[in-house]
Amino acid sequence: MSAIDTLPPLRDVIETHGLSARKSLGQNFLLDLNLTAKIARQAGDLSEADVLEIGPGPGGLTRGLLAEGARRVLAIEKDARCMPALEEISAAYPGRLQVINGDALEINPLSHLTPPIHVAANLPYNVGTELLVRWLTPKEWPPYWQSLTLMFQREVAERIVAQPGSKAYGRLALLAQWRAEAKIVMSLPPGAFTPPPKVSSAVVHLTALAEPRFPADAATLSRIVAAAFNQRRKMLRAALKGQAPDIQDRLIAAGIDPTERAEQVSLEQFCALARQFKK
Repeated sequence: MSAIDTLPPLRDVIETHGLSARKSLGQNFLLDLNLTAKIARQAGDLSEADVLEIGPGPGGLTRGLLAEGARRVLAIEKDARCMPALEEISAAYPGRLQVINGDALEINPLSHLTPPIHVAANLPYNVGTELLVRWLTPKEWPPYWQSLTLMFQREVAERIVAQPGSKAYGRLALLAQWRAEAKIVMSLPPGAFTPPPKVSSAVVHLTALAEPRFPADAATLSRIVAAAFNQRRKMLRAALKGQAPDIQDRLIAAGIDPTERAEQVSLEQFCALARQFKK
């Protein structure tokens, strides 16, 4: 494996700082610096952009982002054990890395970032989906980020890019494809990680659209889609009966057959249904 910088190999960093991955934090470390650099390249040209990274751990992707030319990286890490290793990276790239020890679900990164902004992360498994939904459903659009380059379990990645009629199609697909262009750009086997997870992983790249594909209120759409897929085996008129007493009429007005199941309904139709509700 060729070096991407003058810092020690990640296995040495982990041993030096005693950074065994913790299941409670959803940690699986990616140690191959060639792979982390490849993931960083999926984010595009970062030379004139700030990058938000969540859960850098010992800093493999962080080093990839900096080595690939990111103007500046803001890394938010909950595990205080990782701070010394990340501080070493900061010293090797003066003025280009800021590290915050805290919970990404509780920190507003905007005061630390200058547009244009991209997000790149090997997301901790236990918070990855929640963070993605937050990034996709801000009150105002376009969002503060231009693209998201995120690693998930392969199953989650497939749910993000799924099409109507497939088993993977659901809330994540609808929210992602409503406001972004989403595609899987890399696949990684369990053996690429330490410790190896039980499942394969994949990197998804999402590019923010200037406007949503179809008009709808984000909170309303998210609520309706969540209710519809929470009971995906039921006909929509039954799955959504708690949303409105006249749900059948609203479904028909949106061009949806009330006897269809959620997985058969397109993004355009769900947006039309959302518009049947007051904000």
